[in-house]
Amino acid sequence: MVRKAGRKALTYYGKGQPDTKFDEGLITETELRLMDSFRDELTARFPGHQIFRGGPLKEGYTHGGKRYLWIFDPLDGVANVQAGIPIWGTSIALVENFWPVYGVIYLPATGDEFQALAGRKTYRGDQVINTALIDSISNESVLLTYSRFHQQYRTTFPGKIRNMGCTTAHICYVAQGRADAAIIANESYQGLAAARVIIEAAGGKIYKMDGTEFFLNEYLDGGRISEHLLVTTPGICNQVLNTLEKIN
Repeated sequence: MVRKAGRKALTYYGKGQPDTKFDEGLITETELRLMDSFRDELTARFPGHQIFRGGPLKEGYTHGGKRYLWIFDPLDGVANVQAGIPIWGTSIALVENFWPVYGVIYLPATGDEFQALAGRKTYRGDQVINTALIDSISNESVLLTYSRFHQQYRTTFPGKIRNMGCTTAHICYVAQGRADAAIIANESYQGLAAARVIIEAAGGKIYKMDGTEFFLNEYLDGGRISEHLLVTTPGICNQVLNTLEKIN
């Protein structure tokens, strides 16, 4: 289903108005059409399952088909989509009675697909991937950040700092060991549901900025995640945090 959604999304890729910084109309139309298509296909294949709609769930712990909840994020990296920049993705996650089961992220413009079963292995295509096996950061380390990072933090991070404009891609690159950490902001349960499964199966975690573990299920009601988060491995979490100073 994720590849089908990706193919549909590609028909809108790079179609933003050239004289507009952000073509909101294009993105809204794309997301609505992708969501409608996903909902129709899922209902036909799994008529008893639930679809996450961004608000409190109607069903609690239950048996039967309603114990399965599908979370679909049609577009992440929307500015890249409309501008024709290839780092953007679509994702699907499956939860059973609030427990994560599966996550998949597809980057249609590059053809990369990342997926994992909870507690198993993470794959990029048919290749098993893991987070970087390091216990210290250096001038070769890579930190991925969000767009306003430079306005909100001072940092002594010794390596390279980059922003590619897509949170789920950033998390996949940490899972793959191509980046050592990512700082993310302005996220939601819908946006992180698949990425959470992928990063944890690859050996990483999502942390709060005080170094404690972040629990995504606290946002099952669909509320925005206002706090900044760090995605990395346990071995370097505190080292990365110690290079950051919040600007008040």
